[in-house]
Amino acid sequence: MRKVSGLQVVVFLFLLSCAAVVGVTAGVRLGSLLPAPGYRPIVTVLLAAASSYLALMVIFRLFCRLFPLPEGEIPKESAAEFRYHVYLLFFLIAFYPVMFSMILPVPLMRLFYQALGARLGDNTYPGGILMDPPFQHLGSNTIVGQGALIVPHVIEGERLAHYPVRIGNNVTIGARSVILAGCVIEDGATVAIGAVLPKGSHVRAGEVWGGVPARCLRSAGAAASA
Repeated sequence: MRKVSGLQVVVFLFLLSCAAVVGVTAGVRLGSLLPAPGYRPIVTVLLAAASSYLALMVIFRLFCRLFPLPEGEIPKESAAEFRYHVYLLFFLIAFYPVMFSMILPVPLMRLFYQALGARLGDNTYPGGILMDPPFQHLGSNTIVGQGALIVPHVIEGERLAHYPVRIGNNVTIGARSVILAGCVIEDGATVAIGAVLPKGSHVRAGEVWGGVPARCLRSAGAAASA
């Protein structure tokens, strides 16, 4: 794993401070509108915390828009590596605690992932964890089972890369399955519970894959004739 530099930490802390200033200002102003003074300090603190978090999400999206991470390999000591480590700090400090704790209800997790850049079709609600939301593309009516993990990045020793995961419509991703970087899962396919789909796998429409590592257990034609 590559080391995060002090300058990258400073950049992130500056962005975090900007979010805190915006959030605290908004929280104080909203709190001042409360009629009853009794609970005003507590409500003001909660409003400031929530506003700061929302401001940080907005700053993250602006950062990704102004300094987008490239698809593919990220060379050492490159500008892309610098951007990646700042991007990573957003997740390590602010977003992973929400993602891995699953503290929010699933419908709100959908909004959370969309706010971070995931592309989710209609009626798709992730019950699992979508890492690197900007590299996630999920179609409509797709199920991501409880505890499933979709990982578009590759971190192997010194190697660092991002390859989007693309999932079609009416797909079922079983609970506690793992989908790795660069996978393509076409419409109507199923990935079984606990399966591990290797990097770059291509699941054709209507196929059923399962196992560790996952392989095709049933083709679309077999499923139709069954």
